[in-house]
Amino acid sequence: MRGERADSAHQRGTVVSLATVSRSSRAPSSSGLLTAQVHSYLSITMSNHTPPVTKLDQKTGETDQIMEYFKQQVQLLKEKALLQASVREEKKLLVENGKLKKDIEDLKKILQEKQKRRAAKQTLSVQFPPKSTTPESAPPTPCAPCSSTAPPQTGSDDNPHKDEGRRRRAERKVGRKKKPVLEVLDQQAHVDVSRLDIRVGRIITVKKHHNADSLYVEEVDVGEPTLRTVVSGLVKHVPLEQLENRMVVLLCNLRPTKMRGVVSQAMVMCASTPENVEILDPPIGAEPGDRVTFQSFPGEPDKELNPKRKVWERVQADLRTDGKCVATYKGAAFEVRGKGLCKSQTLSNSRIK
Repeated sequence: MRGERADSAHQRGTVVSLATVSRSSRAPSSSGLLTAQVHSYLSITMSNHTPPVTKLDQKTGETDQIMEYFKQQVQLLKEKALLQASVREEKKLLVENGKLKKDIEDLKKILQEKQKRRAAKQTLSVQFPPKSTTPESAPPTPCAPCSSTAPPQTGSDDNPHKDEGRRRRAERKVGRKKKPVLEVLDQQAHVDVSRLDIRVGRIITVKKHHNADSLYVEEVDVGEPTLRTVVSGLVKHVPLEQLENRMVVLLCNLRPTKMRGVVSQAMVMCASTPENVEILDPPIGAEPGDRVTFQSFPGEPDKELNPKRKVWERVQADLRTDGKCVATYKGAAFEVRGKGLCKSQTLSNSRIK
């Protein structure tokens, strides 16, 4: 900036000088003297002024020097990085070589020990050779007794061990026969409603059976990961529209039974008379999977009722609705704990099935 200002000031001085010369030329003087003065002044001015192109060339040269310096530094850094990497690789190889040497030494020791053991065995076998058995040294074998001199075999009196074995087998057979009888008697003594797995469910879908006009096929949620298929004979008693999305009470541990080609996995419990059938309603607030319990009959239900034991048939004889339409077993109400009782709509003092 300072150089540019000096150049502009110098140019202004040059213009002033030229103007002075031009004014002086008007004075009476010779033309040759004026021309000589102008030429001498211009030569002095041009000799003192450095053109901008020269300065640009100087800056370009300095830039080239700086770039060359940076290139040298980059090259040095690359060489240094390669040297460090080679040093690290060399150290790594030295460590691996040390490990390999140690493994080789261990294997040598093991091999030497095995060779020593083998040599010791060979020495012992040479000092103590095995005894050879010849037919002459073999002890004579006694001849078998002749059949004519053998005593005749008698009955069970001469074989007490056989009699003992027979007696034990007979006792085991008797024990096997008695055990099922005891189990049956024990189960019969404890047959009550607590052995039934009665739960609340929600009918998700319902349709008529494809092969039976009097049957519905329902998909029911009983609180399990998958829905259960239930076949029920309610076509003549409950319209299909009243079953959709309805809460019901189900017996869930009957053995699955095929009904006209469809396997039924539970039973919808209803109050019934010879003329009417009503589905039992769980209490308000009950959810699918809630278990129905009986206050006077605690216990866990069977995983699956055995049809041969007739548990359901024997319990069903005591299932009824009371005078207030509440479902009961021997006077104990069907109860969902904390939520209420199960009831029919209008059928009181009726059987439940």
